[in-house]
Amino acid sequence: MKAVIHSRYDNPEVLQLMTLERPVPQKNEVLIRVKAAGLDYG
Repeated sequence: MKAVIHSRYDNPEVLQLMTLERPVPQKNEVLIRVKAAGLDYG
């Protein structure tokens, strides 16, 4: 899966697009697929 990762709080330039393995939920967890997310300069 693709994920946007940040290692520290700073400008948007620290964001990195990475490919990660799909997480496997535990017995008492659920896996939710996010179709879209927004990033605002709020």
